[in-house]
Amino acid sequence: MLFKSSSANSDYGSLFLRLILATVLFPHGAQKLLGWFNGFGFEGTMQYFTGQVGLPWIIGFTVIIIEFFGPLALVLGLGVRIWAAGITAVMTGIIVTTFHDYFFMDWFGSQKLEGMEFFLLAIGIAVSLVFTGGGRYSLGHLLFRKRQPAL
Repeated sequence: MLFKSSSANSDYGSLFLRLILATVLFPHGAQKLLGWFNGFGFEGTMQYFTGQVGLPWIIGFTVIIIEFFGPLALVLGLGVRIWAAGITAVMTGIIVTTFHDYFFMDWFGSQKLEGMEFFLLAIGIAVSLVFTGGGRYSLGHLLFRKRQPAL
């Protein structure tokens, strides 16, 4: 019964979703906070957010924190619902403010900007994690599960 529905299957699903979203999103956060992967680092990113994009400082700071620490928390399975909600908000904000003119990514350099498909996929995964949580294979489950009293 490979496709039989069970809580174990949903726990594996949550684990898979957490790891995929973290793997894809972490480099973006590392670019923004640390300057890894040819990023601008914290100072450069904040100058871009506040100067060119016109975001308030606190919003730019929050985006950097969510994109860097959110994936780390997802890998560990700590505060999954909260971090996933934050990632959903960031990705939605990106679509609303910047990447709303095109649907598809710009594979051939024919568009002025990238499309929103990547962000929609990240939103879909993050919203799923808001509903499912970290699952059994998470540090949060290990630390905060309800213990059965000893008889």
